Amino acid sequence: MSRIAHISLMAEYNEWMNGKVYKAALSLPGEALMAERQAFFGSLFGTLNHLAVGDTLWLKRFASHPAHYPALGPVCKLPTPTSLDQLLYSDIHSLATYRRALDQLILSWARSIREAELDLPLRYSNTQGVVTERNFFSLIMHFFNHQTHHRGQASTLLSQAQVDIGVTDLLALIPDAAQS
Repeated sequence: MSRIAHISLMAEYNEWMNGKVYKAALSLPGEALMAERQAFFGSLFGTLNHLAVGDTLWLKRFASHPAHYPALGPVCKLPTPTSLDQLLYSDIHSLATYRRALDQLILSWARSIREAELDLPLRYSNTQGVVTERNFFSLIMHFFNHQTHHRGQASTLLSQAQVDIGVTDLLALIPDAAQS
């Protein structure tokens, strides 16, 4: 599988898993969503919010890539979160709507990336203002890995709340080479 195809697969996996996690989260009462559960970002809601914050920050950084991806235009208009736990929305329904919009944007952007763009460096500032320059493909892989990491936490928090989200493995979306 090419790097471009892998990026598209990861964008599809991101959308699929977020759909499963949010469907499960929306089934919980508000107090269960907001309950302190000793996770990195406290509650299930805090974890889902952090994922949206992280994705927003990274997509805004990716928009500054020399390729100037038109698919990322909408994210440039969004306010830049100032902290990793900044509350974007105070309710799960608004956060879910934002999440769906982000996931559609990620899918469009992933499908617009070209192979030659992956080896260019991306220069960006982190939330503390530290400027760095790193390989673009590696940053994209970090972006998707970060999502998977925190969705794993969300899956555990949902399990603790007695909600099973079902299959979560990327393997479920990888095409069978024998059937290709």
